[in-house]
Amino acid sequence: MDIAARVNQTKYDVFRWRYELSIPKKLVLAIGMACLTGLVAQIRIILPWSPVPVTGQTFAVLLAGVLLGRWWGGTSLAIYAGLGAAGVPWFFGWSGGLSHVAGPTGGYIVGFVLAAVFLGYFTDKYVRSRSFVSMLALMLFANFVLIYVPGLLQLGLWLNLVKGEPVSFTTLLSMGAVPFIAGDITKAFLAAAIARGVTPKLAYNGEVDKGKWANWRIP
Repeated sequence: MDIAARVNQTKYDVFRWRYELSIPKKLVLAIGMACLTGLVAQIRIILPWSPVPVTGQTFAVLLAGVLLGRWWGGTSLAIYAGLGAAGVPWFFGWSGGLSHVAGPTGGYIVGFVLAAVFLGYFTDKYVRSRSFVSMLALMLFANFVLIYVPGLLQLGLWLNLVKGEPVSFTTLLSMGAVPFIAGDITKAFLAAAIARGVTPKLAYNGEVDKGKWANWRIP
């Protein structure tokens, strides 16, 4: 067996293994991914014109569903959000507390769970989703719709109700979206490349497009 065949077989074996794990073992993996997200969350760049920082969290979020599947990828981010709100110090600056979820960034944290479930669903359901082009498209949608929409909604509410500073939609975008677009696109490209490299191109759980991958010429 040549090197490429061994690598492909290993990827298949790993994903098949994680799909067939018992619930307690899947929970351990979910907690591990939550810890990784908390670690990556410490990478943060504060912008003077916005209460929402640039962080490395979304990189881990985009990969959580791919690596753990829809339910357990989503569970890992729910654990991250829930325990962080309860006081586990793994938000930025090794901090925790309900204020992080109820504050200006809380909507983005909710979006993390939605994004992980969404990406995990497609990874487990469709072999075709594991191509670079397909995965990039899915990750961009997850980032700019499933994370940004709840994030901007809560940011707007927080500015209005807590700070007493109602803002226009254009201003809201300039604070909570526009500054982060380039960085998020870069993270999506990198995450999609990693997902393309680590996911098997064979069905490991009866995917609906099983056996059709060889006929698609998508990188």
